[in-house]
Amino acid sequence: MRVLFAGTPEFAEHSLRALIASRHSVAAVLTQPDRPAGRGQRLTQSPVKQRALIQSIPVLQPLSLRDAGMAESLKVWEADVLVVVAYGQILPLSILTLAPFGALNVHASLLPRWRGAAPIQRALLAGDEESGICLMQMEEGLDTGPVGLERRCPIQARDTTQSLHDRLAHLGAETLIDGLDLLEQGRWCVRPQTQMGVTYAQKILKTEAEIDWSRSAREIERQIRAFNPFPIARTGWRGEILRFWESEEVQAEGRSGHPGEIDWVDEECIRVHCGSGVLRVTKLQRSGGVVMTVKEFLRGSRLVVGDRLGEVC
Repeated sequence: MRVLFAGTPEFAEHSLRALIASRHSVAAVLTQPDRPAGRGQRLTQSPVKQRALIQSIPVLQPLSLRDAGMAESLKVWEADVLVVVAYGQILPLSILTLAPFGALNVHASLLPRWRGAAPIQRALLAGDEESGICLMQMEEGLDTGPVGLERRCPIQARDTTQSLHDRLAHLGAETLIDGLDLLEQGRWCVRPQTQMGVTYAQKILKTEAEIDWSRSAREIERQIRAFNPFPIARTGWRGEILRFWESEEVQAEGRSGHPGEIDWVDEECIRVHCGSGVLRVTKLQRSGGVVMTVKEFLRGSRLVVGDRLGEVC
């Protein structure tokens, strides 16, 4: 199959690499324009663009796919199918139908649960026990297309967005190649999504990362895992911001305290009272600093029992 590939982040780069290594061919790559990134705000190429350039694959970076004539201009690549993996823009019908076999999308959830931009983070926040990959035939609606292949992936108790992302990216790449093989063989079949259990994975906002200590320790622990590596769950402490990278819910053991109150500090952990339960924090970060164990943190900071964590100033 001759593929026109549309994708942008690291998740999509896994699928592009799998395509390059397969018997299918990549005619060209569509990806988002270079954008400022990092502390220096240097103009940065997307992971998909970087991989395409390494392989000498033509790269297209339109500001919009809705411009008049865009679909016609893409037909010159004579692709059999358009493959979309986390491209970053909603595609108009003219783009979805430009190739003879239409457009396939690799989506990181078990549809119709978690349609939208942030399915991995939302699954972790909700405490889902399972995620997966759906390869669907795209239509104009947001992740509403019929599904051809579905692969399931258990969510582990200690999974972060990064660890689950990496497993799903690998699984998504495998599923894509299997789907293209079926399409080429004339054995690609799809089923419509059920209308039961539809949920939407709204884009993650930085404001969601602020910890509300009146919530349960279980909810906050999920928040910390879901927002690792971005935007990182945070809380206020003595007029500055602390970011928490690793934690676990523990039994309160009969102790009582106000939400946000620290009731234990040693070289292994900090324990914080929540609305219900206690959170054991093992890795954290000061503003502008590096991620540290509690032992490393205490070498330069005096955090004591009775301190209160709270609103970010």
